[in-house]
Order: sequence, then C-alpha cells, then structure tokens
Amino acid sequence: MDHREHGVATPGETSHDGHAGHVTHGEHGGQEVHAGREGHAGHGAGHGGHGAHGGHGDHAAQFRDRFWWNLALAVPVVAFSPMFADLLGYELPGWTWWISPLLGTVVFLWGGAPFLTGAWSEIKARQPGMMLLIGLAITVAFVASALTTARLLMLDFWWELALLVVIMLLGHWLEMRALGQASGALDALAALLPDSAERVTDAGVEEVPLDALVAGDTVLVRSGGRVPADGVVVDGEAAVDESMITGESRTVTRQVGDRVVAGTVATDSAVRVRVDKVGEDTALAGIRRLVEQAQTSRSRAQALADRAAALLFWFASGVAVVTFVVWVLLGDVSAAVERTVTVLVISCPHALGLAIPLVIAISTARAARTGILVKDRLALERMRKVDAVLFDKTGTLTTGRPAVVGTVGAAETLPLAAAVEADSEHPLAKAVVAAARETVPAASRATGFRSLTGRGVRAEVDGAEIAVGGPGLLRESGAPVPREVSAQAAEWAAAGSTVLYVLRDDAVVGALALADAVRLESKAAVRALHDRGVRAVMITGDARPVAEAVGAEVGVDEVFAEVLPEDKDAAVARLQERGHTVAMVGDGVNDAPALARADVGIAIGAGTDVAIESAGVVLASDDPRAVLSVIELSRAGYRKMLQNLAWATGYNLISVPLAAGVLAGVGFVLPPAVGAILMSLSTIVVAANAQLLRRVDLRPDHLA
Repeated sequence: MDHREHGVATPGETSHDGHAGHVTHGEHGGQEVHAGREGHAGHGAGHGGHGAHGGHGDHAAQFRDRFWWNLALAVPVVAFSPMFADLLGYELPGWTWWISPLLGTVVFLWGGAPFLTGAWSEIKARQPGMMLLIGLAITVAFVASALTTARLLMLDFWWELALLVVIMLLGHWLEMRALGQASGALDALAALLPDSAERVTDAGVEEVPLDALVAGDTVLVRSGGRVPADGVVVDGEAAVDESMITGESRTVTRQVGDRVVAGTVATDSAVRVRVDKVGEDTALAGIRRLVEQAQTSRSRAQALADRAAALLFWFASGVAVVTFVVWVLLGDVSAAVERTVTVLVISCPHALGLAIPLVIAISTARAARTGILVKDRLALERMRKVDAVLFDKTGTLTTGRPAVVGTVGAAETLPLAAAVEADSEHPLAKAVVAAARETVPAASRATGFRSLTGRGVRAEVDGAEIAVGGPGLLRESGAPVPREVSAQAAEWAAAGSTVLYVLRDDAVVGALALADAVRLESKAAVRALHDRGVRAVMITGDARPVAEAVGAEVGVDEVFAEVLPEDKDAAVARLQERGHTVAMVGDGVNDAPALARADVGIAIGAGTDVAIESAGVVLASDDPRAVLSVIELSRAGYRKMLQNLAWATGYNLISVPLAAGVLAGVGFVLPPAVGAILMSLSTIVVAANAQLLRRVDLRPDHLA
C-alpha cells in the first residue's frame, strides 16, 4: 500500500495536497600464570590482555591450585620453624631442622614464581611497580632465611616467607576470581543462544545449526524457545522476554513487523521470524564485543593507581635503604635485616593494585547485566560530573512511532477507523488498529477494502461506506465538518499532530489525532534528573510548536527545535560553552556528531544496533530512565575507587615507617609476620569494599 494513501505525510514528507504532516526534518528515518605483567592482570600495566573470554577463569584456577598446594607446604614450614615453636612454647625434635628450609625453598621457587617472573618483567621494562616490590620482599626473606640456616645470620624467616607467599597467592586468586566473574558476563551472553534453529522451508521445518542460518531465512520460534538470530516477525504474535538484552523484567509484545533479537525468549506462543542478521552481526555479538572492549580498555583512575604503585616502589625502596643504614649504624645488623625485610613486606602494594581494576571489573559486569554497555571507561568516569543531559526527541523521549493521541466526534469513530485500517500496512493504520484493540474488545469486520492514493482508504463496515483519510479526502467528498471536530482538528494540526477524518456514507462522524507518542518513562526520567541537580534539555528537528508541546509534556528545562541532524553537535557545543558537562542521549542513527562532541555520548535503544562507534555508553533498552542508571553507576564506582585508593595508600604511608622501626625507641617493633598479615587484611578490605558495588540498585524503575 502506498505510504501516501491517507493523504497525510509520513515523517520527512509532505502530502500532495499541501497539508503538512508530522514532519521531522529527516530525524530518523589461556596464558601461563607466571607470564609477568600479562599474567598478573590488574598490576603494572593494568589488566589488559584478556582477549580470550576464559582468560581470567584460567588464571583463577591456576592461582587457586597453587594457593592450596603452597598452603599445604606452608603448614609444616610454620609448624617446624624454631622461631614459631619458641613463640608458642613447644619443643622441636633435632632431626626436623631441615623441614622448614626445604619446604620453604619449594614455596619460594614454586609458589613465588608468578611474583618473581613479574618482577623480572618490570625490571626489563624499566617500569618498577607492584610485582617488583613483592618479588623483592620474598627474595630478601628467602636469602635471610637461607643465611640463617647456614648459621651466617640469626634470623629465621622461613615461616614468614611461607605465609607471605601463601597470602599473596590467596589475594591473587581472589582477584582473578573476581575478574573472571566479571568477564563471565560475556560467556553468559553467549549461553543465551540456542544450539540450533528450526528453519522454515517449502518442504516444512528442518532443524539446522546456527551457523547454517543466512540472512533471508525464516525460522520458527516455539513458545518457550529462544530467538536464534536477529530478525523481523513475519507471522504470529508473542510476549517476548528481552531481559537478558535490556535488563527489563517485563515481557514486551512482538507482532508482525516488529524486530526481535537473538537470545530473547518467546514466552507464550510461537512466531516466525525472517532472519536479517546472523553470527557476529547480531545484537548479542555486538554486546559481547562492547563488554570485552570495556574490560580491556584503561581508565584515568587505573592509570593513577599504576603511577601510585611506581611511586610507592621508590618510596619503599628508599625507606628500606635508610632503614638498613640507620640500624647498621646503630650497631644492630640483625635488626637492620629484620626491619628492612619488614619494610619490604609491609609495602607490597597488593591492595593498591586491586583497588581500581576490581572496581572496574565488577562495575562493568554489573552494568552489562542491567543493559548498560560501557565502551569507554573514561566516559563512565565522566558521567558523575554531568550536569546537563541533552535528549534527542524522536526515538528517545518519544517512541519514534505514530500513536493515537486523541479522538473527537461520535463514540464509534475509533472502532470504525480501525475496522477499515485492519487490512492496511501503513504505520498510521497500525497505530489506529493498536489503539482500538486496547479499548474495543471485538471490532467489526470490513469488506471491499480500497486504497485511495494520496487521500486515504475506504471499505464497507456493517453495510455502511466508511472512509478514513486526511484533508484531501475531505475536499474530494465535500462533506461539511462539524464545528466541534473542526476546532479540535485545527488545534491538533497546530501542535504538529497528523489528523485523520472518519466519514460514514460521506458524512464526517469524527476525527483522530496521531503523533509520535511520548514514552511513559520520559517524564519520570526528567523528574529524577532534576532531583539529582541535573538539567534536562531536548533537541529535535521538529517545528517549534511541536517541540515545545513535547518539551512541556515531558518537563525539560530547555528545547532546541528545528535543528538539522548535522547541526546537533553545535547545540552540544553551545551547552558546553555555558560551562555544562554534557551527556548527549540519542538513537545513534543521525546523532553521531553530537554523541562524539558530548562529554559523554549515550546511544539509547540499541538492542539491534549496538556497534555505535560514536557513543561511549550504549543502553540496550530504549528506556530513557536508564540514563539514571549510568549516573548512579558512575558515582558509586568513583566512590569505591576513592575509598580503595585512600585505604591502600594510607595504609602504606602509615605502616611503612612503623615497619622501619620509628617507634622502636618506645618499645614497639612490628614483626615481619605481622606486617604480612596486615598487608593481607588491607587487601581483604579493598576487595570487600569493591564487592559492595554488587549491591547498588541500577534498575531504572527504582531510580526514577
């Protein structure tokens, strides 16, 4: 059917009869665990290099096994240590002298291998940092203990060495497991796809593997089954669970002409879908790429942590040298060695290394499960500073589809129009039928449907001739328009709505107004932004009366109207010139320049178009309230980063001087073993604090 059959314009067009329709000015249309920096994700060079989805899981398993084996070796090392025996007051048989040195050496060489190789990598790269500090601490402890066993020193550090290595392995295992759980979001996405699909052919339905599907195939999705590829419903209607893509728990109705996404579930009935995207072109594959890109990208906060670790190395090394020299000058070589070892042990920056990567990993995975796809971590970090959100109107604050927004005239106006439009594929016709379906249980059936090109449609309903169309239909029929209908139609037209008249036997019985419907969630989103002190602005190519009407309904603070797509970035720049930090929210179709210019570009409603290069954040759902989730995640993540950095650096700044023995004059001496335990507790505090991010509620309906 011709798109002009109603005699009204579709978006971006003008009807033949000169009556402007709802014009939008073009708006829409497995590495080894001891692989140095790479093997120790999150330290030194950050935690890049996990391109394989199972990387963190493999690392976690390796650190787990290494931890348990070394813990088993450390128990006899500690139990048969003369210093530990003296501490607890039990006697050791003379023949046990070799147990601690032998098993302690195994712990050092095998358990400490990841740290030693990581330290060597940092030395070769001339980038001293966390691994070098750890490697230096356990090496000093090993050398001191070996010299004691050879009776060249009187320091028994075997048990401290064993505990230090075991504690470090435990910390790394916990870190790798947490990062692995975050990356597990990718594997969870992959698991959403079915193993096979039912392809519809002329001979019937055949079961085929997913990689056999090609664009143009039609597949049958049964009730309870998952959609195997992106496509369009060509037969049937079903309530589809899209929560794995959008984060929304409610099902949405998908009928003929609607898009469905791979991995979603038809919950109540079967549909047939014509496939148009398969494999790596699907939304699900795009989401996987975005999550992986976010987890491998670096952030400003992580770079800050890396610099802090490098400074800590020089700080700890300097304190260690000063400590050794001072204690030697005081005439106590044994104390000099013990204090130096304690300084190196206590300054191991494991908590600092965990402070940022763990927060980022958890927040990225948490976001993905809520339908927030972070492409650029810097964009997510900047979101906490945003004080103006610029919304594109069509498809963002509105649905981007026509809907009946008003009726006038006889009560049967809408049912009669729906009966005639039932056989039409025009977007306006679908909107009329959908509106009637919500209010009229069973509409009458029409016969003799005819399309009146450029004017409207006509059919017979219950023995009467019914016509539906725009101003052109009125002129052709010459029918007078009742005053009530005429006044209301003029008001609708002035507001930018499309007006359809309904005629029965060439007499006007009423009229319908159709417009791009405002999303129910838009008002709540704007109101919640105001509650957070954020300014809401709308931009559109629509005429100013239309734009002002929508802006007033939604409650935005400012409206940019009659803006061409290529000029939208200038509006962003104008807001920035006023001193605002701007987040631009658009559908990504013609908003790329504005998304790129904004401090944070957010593409919304990208369930079927996730590869939007211009946006730093992609929202899988089309709910504008999801912007609140991004703000909340940014603020919560930043708070955790600051808390972890403050704890990790503050702990070292206080504990290192104590380890050096600055309070020895008043009788306080910090033993190396206590230093190792305190270091481990610091790591646990940082890890536990980061885990609290999982408790942040990012559901849009709970934030607005």
